[in-house]
Amino acid sequence: MSIKAPMAYSGYLRSGLLALIQGSLISFGGQAMAAGYTSVDDIIGTTESFLEQQAREYLATSKIPGRHQVRVGRLDPRLRMHSCSEPLQASLENNDTPVGRLTVRVRCTGTTPWSIFVPAQVSLHLDIVVTRHPVKRNSLLQTSDLMLAERDISQLNQGYFLELEQAAGAMATRAMSAGQPVLPNQIRIPPMIRRGDQVVISATSGTISVRMPGEALGDGSLGQQIRVRNTRSQRVVHARVTAPGQVEVPM
Repeated sequence: MSIKAPMAYSGYLRSGLLALIQGSLISFGGQAMAAGYTSVDDIIGTTESFLEQQAREYLATSKIPGRHQVRVGRLDPRLRMHSCSEPLQASLENNDTPVGRLTVRVRCTGTTPWSIFVPAQVSLHLDIVVTRHPVKRNSLLQTSDLMLAERDISQLNQGYFLELEQAAGAMATRAMSAGQPVLPNQIRIPPMIRRGDQVVISATSGTISVRMPGEALGDGSLGQQIRVRNTRSQRVVHARVTAPGQVEVPM
């Protein structure tokens, strides 16, 4: 018994020391492995910074008085991309406008190049025209039926209105609930000029302006091109509707 006890103790000591050495090696190996890869947080941070800059520049260039919000999709935490010897670069992959659902390509151009596609969403909040109360189909919209309210326009692919006057006077082609954005495909703007109306045709070039009588050969809303007959020369021209009873042709 007196001989076996020291041997058991010695074996226990050796096994404990071995375990300690192995644990240290595993820990060191894990740190080395972690140091050899780009973290997911770095990739997400690069994506967020890139989209923040893109959104700010877009708002400034477009002179849009709105606010934006950037959300980056989740990435697998087990992702292993080699450490990059150069700063990470980012670019939009599927859209020129940094609004809505986006895919950002993050890439390394260093000694061990790689790239990854990161899903993201940029919401853009603007004050747009919405209905003040429920609107029935075929109702003629008045200014009192409308108001401005902040909405996320990143999903409004059909367009929207920023001023009440753009939708006032139009006819609703479908029923709308209170607070619903008024979209161009939900209204019909009555023609400002109708076929057969007598109009004034204007042509301007610099300081020279010519006006002549005409007859509209088709219906037209503000800004639309219609065919107009000059009642003096009987010549038919294409003119742009500028106001009730007023059209303009290039000189």
